[in-house]
Formats: sequence, structure tokens, C-alpha cells
Amino acid sequence: MESKRRKAKSEREGKHTPFDKREIKKIVEEIESGVPRREILSRYGMHESTLTNWMNRYGSKEYYAERSRQYSSSEKRTVLRAVASGMSVGEACVAFGIKCRTVVDRWVRQQKAENAELSRQTATVKKSEEKKPKEVSAGHLRELEEQLAEAQLKIRALETMIDIAEEQLKIDIRKKSGAKQSPK
Repeated sequence: MESKRRKAKSEREGKHTPFDKREIKKIVEEIESGVPRREILSRYGMHESTLTNWMNRYGSKEYYAERSRQYSSSEKRTVLRAVASGMSVGEACVAFGIKCRTVVDRWVRQQKAENAELSRQTATVKKSEEKKPKEVSAGHLRELEEQLAEAQLKIRALETMIDIAEEQLKIDIRKKSGAKQSPK
């Protein structure tokens, strides 16, 4: 029984003989119509990079517009959260409509690399903080005192605003001591 797709071999004489332009265009059209690349590679006995070069050179703009979709960072985060929560990469591709599994694999690798880098930076910062002496210069002490005074002024201003809001709006904003939490 023959398969539904025709298995036309290349019309060239040998492996090192160049393809005819008409044959190249026919192969590109087959790829654009949906024939898998692996099938084309085995049928015509060509290398993957050759096919990629032909697609870049002779492929239609519509084909590439359809293939190259840009994902927003929120879409990437959503997919990565789903994978982190136990969903397989293949399931995530189906659930979120991503055609190529390698895209999600690349996102996972990038996230792991970023997390590893962040943990290294955090460890370095903690080590450097532990090694610092506790000496404070007079200039630094003055600067800290000014920051403390400014923070106290802000606290006083905020407390005044809360007092005015409670008075005018007749709403209890501050938590009363001994108050019980409402049931959720």
C-alpha cells in the first residue's frame, strides 16, 4: 500500500550535484504547504542547514510572518509558572497554543540561568555584608541622623493625615488594640 504523500526523489545525479532552481522552489513550496522538514530532508537527501538557507532565501513573507510569533513577557511568565507547577512542556505548548516545544525549553533554561545568577549575587552580597566592620564615620553618622529626622517627620505627617481622615470620614483606620480579625 502506498502512502498518501508522493515520495518523489530528487532528479539530480549525485549527492554533490547542485539542485535545480525549479526543484528548490518546489521543495520550498512543499515546506510552506505543511510537509514536515524531516520528511523533506530524508526524501531529497539534503542537510538541514541547506533547507534552512533555502527557506530564508526563497520562503514567502507570509510563511515567516505566521511562524515567527513574538510572546510578551507576561505570556512567558504564565507558561513558566504552569511548567513550574508540574505541567509538562508539551502540555504547556498545547494549552497555550505554542507551536514549537523548543521555545518553551529555551525559556525554562533562561529562567534557570537567571535564578542561578540571582542566587550567586545574593550569596555574594550576604558574604560582603558579613565582612564589613561596624565602624561609622562622623559624616556618615550625621547623614543617618538627618535621614532619621526626615523619617520621623514623615511619620508625624502621615499620622496627622490619618487623624484628619478618621475625623472627617468617620472611619476607624487604625487597628485598635485587642481587636479581633474578621472571618474571611
